[in-house]
Amino acid sequence: MQTFPTMYRGFMDCSMKTYRQDGLYGLYQGTTPALLANVAENAVLFACYGFCQQLTRRLFGMESVSELSDLQNATAGSFASVFSSLVLCPTELVKCRMQAMHEMKVSGKTSLARRVSTWSIVKDILKTDGPQGLFQGLTSTWLREVPGYFFFFGGYEISRTFFTKPGHTKEDLGAAPLVVCGGIGGAFFWLAVYPIDSVKSRIQVLSMAGKQAGFLVSFINIIRTEGESVHN
Repeated sequence: MQTFPTMYRGFMDCSMKTYRQDGLYGLYQGTTPALLANVAENAVLFACYGFCQQLTRRLFGMESVSELSDLQNATAGSFASVFSSLVLCPTELVKCRMQAMHEMKVSGKTSLARRVSTWSIVKDILKTDGPQGLFQGLTSTWLREVPGYFFFFGGYEISRTFFTKPGHTKEDLGAAPLVVCGGIGGAFFWLAVYPIDSVKSRIQVLSMAGKQAGFLVSFINIIRTEGESVHN
């Protein structure tokens, strides 16, 4: 829907047409790279988060990480996303291409089979663009992840502060409020950066048909030709 907004009337229309064309397989297209993307991203993100908290502590001249404010922790999360984007970009590139393969085939933008494997997409990228081709859309990924994780960790930490009772610390919170805090952080992330994600997905998918213009040119082109509806 992000890359070919005129093909479908909405979520249900897209879901039903995908099911009729490919069955349940179509609805789970790109599952393998999606799982790899989330595992790799979160592993690197949280591995680097502690280091970035220490870096932020030094930048603000504090003695301990526990002294960091909610917004300073958000800054540390934003720093950490710079590193996680390096493992996220290649896996999301493969996922986006697999999920949009039918639309690319229908529109005549690719000669690849409609049903493809993760490895066949990777081989095609390496054959066409070399190893650097796996990082198509990296700038757009950074533009999404860096501000996005500022809002994610900001929303998460502010929510933890909100749920912490007087005389207690954030570490005393139970599982239920932490789940809610994580959900709030996720909502903050996507509300802040979804338009950027639309541009990123379009660049990564359409690069199958040739080199795409950069993020800014693509963003301006979408606004001029489709208005703001593509982000809704």
